[in-house]
Amino acid sequence: MALLKGKGAMTGVNLIAKVYDNGATKDGKSHYADIQVDARDSRGPEQSNLHLKSERVKGPDGKERFANTAPYSVGQLEEIVKAAGPNTEPLLNKDGEKVGTVYGFKGNVMPASRGTGLVVNTKSVEASDFKVDAKTLDNQFASMKAAKEAQAAAKQSQAGPEQTAQAEQVVEAEAPAVG
Repeated sequence: MALLKGKGAMTGVNLIAKVYDNGATKDGKSHYADIQVDARDSRGPEQSNLHLKSERVKGPDGKERFANTAPYSVGQLEEIVKAAGPNTEPLLNKDGEKVGTVYGFKGNVMPASRGTGLVVNTKSVEASDFKVDAKTLDNQFASMKAAKEAQAAAKQSQAGPEQTAQAEQVVEAEAPAVG
């Protein structure tokens, strides 16, 4: 889940919504959407997880997965679509078939009142600073991967000197006393 900390961090965030055509609830009152911080937003590059919601769930096959969608009412989704305007891109499956739409927009986010994660305050949505295109989702994944690698490298460099010092102490303790 995206971590937005500090004064103003949840205001005017450039966002991307992945809305699958089959994401409507059975009663038709809500639609699930995977909303992410746009990696090009100033708050994006250091995020190892750009999703506003990310929850571990067990699939029917028993494997653990992450659910990144949150329900938005039909009216809320209409506000997001209106704010995005022409800033959309078809969401394609691995066979190249259209299964939904990617929307680029900007808005304020807040902690979810039910469940976990963050949600969009759809009363504050407007056009994004960035254009959504065919490469947008690939760039999202690349940004998260780069952030994870940078965090792992930072941890490694922090642990490195400490582990080296501990290893040297062990070697000194095991060395036979001369004299």
